[in-house]
Parts: sequence; C-alpha cells; structure tokens
Amino acid sequence: MKIFRYSLCILLVLTMMNCKQSLTVNVFETSANGNKLTKITQFSSGVNVDTIQILPEETYQKITGIGGSFTESSASLLQRLSKENRNKIIEAYFGESGARYSLTRTHISSCDFSLKNYTYAPLEGDVGLNSFSIDEDRDDLIPMIKEALAISKDGFKIVASPWTAPPWMKDNNAYVGGKLLPKYYDSFALFFSKYLDAYKAEGIDIWGLTPVNEPHGNGNNWESMHFSPEEETDFVQNHLGPRLEADGKGHLKILGYDQNRAGIKDWVDVMFKDEETSKYFAGTAIHWYESTYDYFSKDLQYAHDKAPDKYLIETEGCVDSEIPKWRDDKWYWTKEATDWGWDWASEKDKHLHPKYAPVNRYARDIIGCLNNWVDGWIDWNMVLDKQGGPNWFENWCVAPIIVDPDNDEVYFTPIYYTMSHFSKYIRPGAMKIGTQNTNQNIMVTAVKNIDDSIVVVIFNEEAIAKNFNLILNNTSVNLKIDGQAIQTIVIPSS
Repeated sequence: MKIFRYSLCILLVLTMMNCKQSLTVNVFETSANGNKLTKITQFSSGVNVDTIQILPEETYQKITGIGGSFTESSASLLQRLSKENRNKIIEAYFGESGARYSLTRTHISSCDFSLKNYTYAPLEGDVGLNSFSIDEDRDDLIPMIKEALAISKDGFKIVASPWTAPPWMKDNNAYVGGKLLPKYYDSFALFFSKYLDAYKAEGIDIWGLTPVNEPHGNGNNWESMHFSPEEETDFVQNHLGPRLEADGKGHLKILGYDQNRAGIKDWVDVMFKDEETSKYFAGTAIHWYESTYDYFSKDLQYAHDKAPDKYLIETEGCVDSEIPKWRDDKWYWTKEATDWGWDWASEKDKHLHPKYAPVNRYARDIIGCLNNWVDGWIDWNMVLDKQGGPNWFENWCVAPIIVDPDNDEVYFTPIYYTMSHFSKYIRPGAMKIGTQNTNQNIMVTAVKNIDDSIVVVIFNEEAIAKNFNLILNNTSVNLKIDGQAIQTIVIPSS
C-alpha cells in the first residue's frame, strides 16, 4: 500500500511538471477598446480563474468554409471606386493578407440587393429557354467574382440561389410571391443547368445550389417564390436532381430549405424521409433571422441527427433593418441595433428580437453554429454604401465593409474583423474538436486544420477582462482576453 501511494505521488508530481511546459501560441484580438485583429504578444501573468482545455481526440464535423456573398449591389459599388480601393477590398476578403474567404454565395437572376428586377429567361413561354442569357451579370457581378478568384490562393466554393423563377413560370406571373407552376418544373430545372453552363463558360465553377431562397417568402416584399417542403422535395427528387445528373452535373451540391433555423424540423423530416427523397439533397441551408441572439442549438442538433452525413450550412445572415453607422466602431459593440422583428414580430416571438450589438450577434452565432454541427457559414453582402444599399426595394442592411463611392472612401467595420477571426484561420477541411471551458460567460470553439495547427476562437461579451489557462495535452499557457473582445489563438503544428 505504501509503495502504491508513493508511486501515485510521483505520478502526480510528474503530471504537474509536464503541465507546466509552455504551449506555443499566436494570439490575435479584436476588441471594443480598439484592437483590430491585433497580434497580442504580452500574455497574462495574473491569477487564472478560468481554464479552457482543448480535446483534439473529440471530433465532430468537417468544415466546408466561411465567407460572404457576391451581390449586384456590392459589385456595382466596386465599379464606382478607384482601382486602388477596389483592389484593397478584394484583397481584404480573398488575399493572403486578408480574411481568406473560402465559402461564398451569389444570386441567380435578381434579388433585393440588385439594382432592378431581372431574369435570365425573360421571354414568356420559352420552355426550352432559348433566350437564356446572363448578360445582366457581365458588367459587375461576374467581374467581381473573377477578380476574387484571381487573387485567392486556395480558391473558394460558390453556392448559388435564385430568389424566384422567371415570372412567367409562376401562378401570379410576378417577381414577388407566387408558386412555381408544376408544368414548368422541368423548365426551371433546365434553367439551373443553363446557368451552370453559362457561368462555367466565364471560368466560374459553381459548387452548390439551393432550389430557391427563403421558400416561406419574405412577406411579399421583394423577389420570392413559395415552396412547401413537399413541393421542393418533389422538384429536387423528380426534376432538378435528374436534370443535373443527365447533364453531367451530378457533382453539384443541392442544399434544401434555405431559410430560418426554427422551421428546419418540418423540412428535414420531408427532405430526408427516406433514400429516395434524400438522394439528390447534399444537405440543408439555413439563415439566422429568427432571432438576434438565439442560434437554435436544438434545431441544429435535430437537423444533424436527421442527416448526419449531409452538409448543414448557414447561407445568409446580416445586420438587417439598419442603416450603417459610418466610421463609428463603438456602435458595433453597443446593444443599439434592431432587426425586422423589433417592429414586426408577433407578440409570442418578440422576446427573440431584442436590441443587440452587431459584433455580439456575429460572434455568438458563428461559435454557436460551429458548436452545433454547422460546417459552413456565409455572410450576406460584402460591400454596401452609407445608406445600406443600393437596393431596389430600399431594404437597407449593413455589410462588413461600407463605402462612400462619391468620395472614394472605404470603412472596415468591426464586423469585418469579426468575420476574419474565423475565415482567416479556420480553413476548409478543418475538423471541429472538443473543448472544456470553466467559464460559461465565455464562448469557445476549436478546430484542427489539415496542417495539424489548432485554432481556438474565444468571445468575451462581458466588459471585464478574463484571465485563463489554455491547456492542450500536457502543455499550457496563461492568457488574457479583454472585455468585449474576440480572440483567435493559433497553436502551430509541432
């Protein structure tokens, strides 16, 4: 017994000695006090109340990518800037010195963030789509995507979504609202195939598609088309999937749904009902507009459990119903922003839409998503003007980069740096890994990249700085995160 106790004591001492080995890290912080993806070199030497332990053996989903969206609004603004500022923005999103966006989205035909309504197939009754043309995109949208592709070292994936079918294919013959007439299901499937061919001819490969953006509609305000879960599943199962397969495009990833998370259960139950219904669906697309703070972990978990081998990708999120605050960093850290639900949500849902700080919303949501099986996260517009447009419906929103094209000025908001904390360091193919965190007021997520580097992102919403001990295996390091701050910690591969 004495020998056993002596051996145990020796083991504990050795373990404690091993844990004192210093963990090599690179730390980057963005904070309300002015840090903007700033490299931190002075680490904490104070008392550590909290512990964050990394568990690399505990693995979850593989990351597809993180990024933002190409819209006509953003692309048209770039056309109005000087070449220097245009290049500056493209580098900031896609260059090695920038955010290194790896997953993006664009619209098929027009959306609310277009300059006008348009469709690639305007000729009524042209079921063979002989009039199909992407000429509307050649002045701005296509050049923006090409410039991004030219500067991106690793490339990026593109998800493309229509907001509506050509109006003549719908029961109301309009851009806004209505349903796709069943007699045109095959023509709309052909519409996608022609779009893919046209963009490929421009040197742009599309990685994924959604059948329509927001199939519940948007209150009949801008381009939309309604699908029920059964109708969209029928369209994909019997028309879109077979058409793409027949045209040699079976590799395209079809993501169903493409709307708010709280409604996901009804959709995945139908989409992934059985092998036949799920055959052509590669996964599910979701948005964040159901709440300004809740990321709906139970709904995300349900969607994963229903289709554990399928993609689960956030395809749209932005600060909506707000005009951007020009060069006012403080506003982005203050709970003053409101969304559509502040005015229009039903009484039973009002609690989901309190005022919020834009940085908090982004950081909470991305970490919450990564910790609940989401493998990709796409922001909405990359660039907007001081009004929150241009937008033909005057549906103003905020983007990470705001520009004043009349004076050729560019403002990188704190949202840009928040996005960069994830997109720049969490790379495609990374594996989400486990963490243990003793402070429930700090949000933490971690991944292991394919080069074996480990990335930990921490968000401290509270105003008080936090000291913590970061532990990986038998090594550790004492660190501190400022109050109201996001921190990315990179542990290089050994």
